[in-house]
Amino acid sequence: MKLYSDFGPRRTRQIVADVLAITAIGAWVWLGVFVYRLVMNLSDFGVQMEQAGAGFKVTMSQVGDALGRVPVIGSGISVPFNDASQSGAALESAGQSQQVAVAQLATGLGIGIAVLPAFTILLLWLIPRIRFARRASKAQSVVNTGAGVDLLALRALATQRISALDRIDSDPMAAWRRGDQEVMRKLAQLELKSLGLRMPDTQ
Repeated sequence: MKLYSDFGPRRTRQIVADVLAITAIGAWVWLGVFVYRLVMNLSDFGVQMEQAGAGFKVTMSQVGDALGRVPVIGSGISVPFNDASQSGAALESAGQSQQVAVAQLATGLGIGIAVLPAFTILLLWLIPRIRFARRASKAQSVVNTGAGVDLLALRALATQRISALDRIDSDPMAAWRRGDQEVMRKLAQLELKSLGLRMPDTQ
């Protein structure tokens, strides 16, 4: 797999782009995790609500049960404490709901901040890099064949700009048809250069 160009300036740009892209992805992922943890800290209030509600519910239930055992008046005295126990249960439930809401918010923000920018960077960076690697690898395999120059020259005729072809020969197609080795080599070099490859000296 051919990952980088044979030409220094282009290879440097590719390496710099790779480093910047990987760094940016890592930074967005870190920021997403940071925001997730920051928002999750808000759930501490819900935890406190849940604990306070649970403690109040247990305390009121115990007091109500104790007063309920008082002869004659116990059943009447325990009613307010049993009602207060229900209020504690409601507070406990509210604390649990708050924790769930905070967790959902933290997860959504964390994923949104980490995944969406990272996915965008992958689209803008990784796809062109894969395309380069595939095209360069295929061209490299063509170079390694005996007919490499002929095929690359023909590909240059089909893909390169007319102005670039004119600088090689006034009629490069005719030169290719008659097997002009010098013109074909220049055409092959032009195609390889556009792909980031050098023509081997043996070709």
